[in-house]
Amino acid sequence: MAPNSSIAALMIPVLLISFLRAASAGNFYQDFDVTWGDGRAKILNNGELLTLSLDKTSGSGFQSKNEYLFGKIDMQLKLVPGNSAGTVTAYYLSSQGPTHDEIDFEFLGNLSGDPYILHTNVFSQGKGNREQQFYLWFDPTADFHTYSILWNPQRIIFSVDGTPIREFKNSESVGVSYPKNQAMRIYSSLWNADDWATRGGLVKTDWSHAPFTASYRNFNAQACVWSSGSSSCNSNSWLNEEMDATSQERLKWVQKNYMIYNYCADSKRFPQGYPPECVINTTS
Repeated sequence: MAPNSSIAALMIPVLLISFLRAASAGNFYQDFDVTWGDGRAKILNNGELLTLSLDKTSGSGFQSKNEYLFGKIDMQLKLVPGNSAGTVTAYYLSSQGPTHDEIDFEFLGNLSGDPYILHTNVFSQGKGNREQQFYLWFDPTADFHTYSILWNPQRIIFSVDGTPIREFKNSESVGVSYPKNQAMRIYSSLWNADDWATRGGLVKTDWSHAPFTASYRNFNAQACVWSSGSSSCNSNSWLNEEMDATSQERLKWVQKNYMIYNYCADSKRFPQGYPPECVINTTS
């Protein structure tokens, strides 16, 4: 075999692997619909990049074409840089209706130099109020980072760059409903929430910095797609996934050093005792 042929033969597997990686990353044209914003949401680079923008007139948003019932969802985000006070970038799974289920990442903007707050919540059968909030250990505006939701019948795990930050376990054994029967779409939006987002609404959005822009890439869903009353799973390795000892240690590290609010530790809010799922979801 000629030298050039050898090189070509070696390159074929590399090219194939690269193609498969690109295919698994998803395409925003194929996977999502822009739902609002009057042109402020843009799909770019042949579907590899999506941007949302916010100005004084309107924000913008998108949603997945598919509904999912359990899965492992990854998205890379680069958040609004600079003075983002008053803005919220939301990225979440949700069903519809008054008894909806929802799994939330919300990124609360702040003044230049002050950290973003990552707000998480879990709704089941319309009941939420299960907030945990974190600072991040990096600047989420300088580059893309991966924000992941693992959702299976036993647990929900929120992760950042592969590091778990929160686990919400199925607590049906103590009478707490769990998201398991309602298919959910992926939603994301960038909007003005300066009545509450930054320091309880004390810091308002500075529109001289508009338009504000957040960017998305490398969506990946290993998930069960729900359609016409049944689900089809492209992978189920995550269906019984749980944290190993290393992941549990990383979770403890995050919660010790970067958690700034935990509803399960807010005695003023729950003077009669914490919600029953708090015992099951306590990280020892």
